[in-house]
Amino acid sequence: MAENSINHSVDLVVIGGSAGSFEVILHTLPDLSRDLAFPLIIVLHRKNSFDSSLIDLFTDKSALHVKEAEDKDQLKEGIIYIAPADYHLLIEKDHTLTLDYSERIHYSRPAIDATFETAAEAYGQATAGILLSGANADGAAGLKMIHSEGGITAVQNPATAEVSYMPNQALAKTKVDYILNNHEIASFINMLSHNRSYSE
Repeated sequence: MAENSINHSVDLVVIGGSAGSFEVILHTLPDLSRDLAFPLIIVLHRKNSFDSSLIDLFTDKSALHVKEAEDKDQLKEGIIYIAPADYHLLIEKDHTLTLDYSERIHYSRPAIDATFETAAEAYGQATAGILLSGANADGAAGLKMIHSEGGITAVQNPATAEVSYMPNQALAKTKVDYILNNHEIASFINMLSHNRSYSE
């Protein structure tokens, strides 16, 4: 993990991934703190059909409450929200969620960029974005916007990613604060949570 100091509190963590990221999430969830001090949103490129087994699988792996994001949900700390299939997941200024059926971005819906960019608009420097393995450039522009708003940016180490294209695109397009090996992702999120709790 890069030796960068975190000098401000984080109120929201957003994770995006595509090909090769599913297993990383499965290995990360069991190690997350039981008292996570912020909401956690996960956006994965998914098949168009609704697959409730994904939520069940993530629930089995986590001590935290995992739910599929719904329109008008109010973001609450300690809950993991999963972007539903075939909808962009947008974050509003009042920290509620909106499901959007507009055109695909990078051939994807949900698109990581849509969530990352609206997170940056809603939470500003209190946003942390983590981009995982994937085969297209979705997420790079969103991570760039999080950085421009003063938030914290991280990518899975391309050397440990099953498909390195997505994190490499982010590294090419913006300043990334942390490059994380697979086993470091949970501890990184827990560190952000600990820092937020300590600063309150």
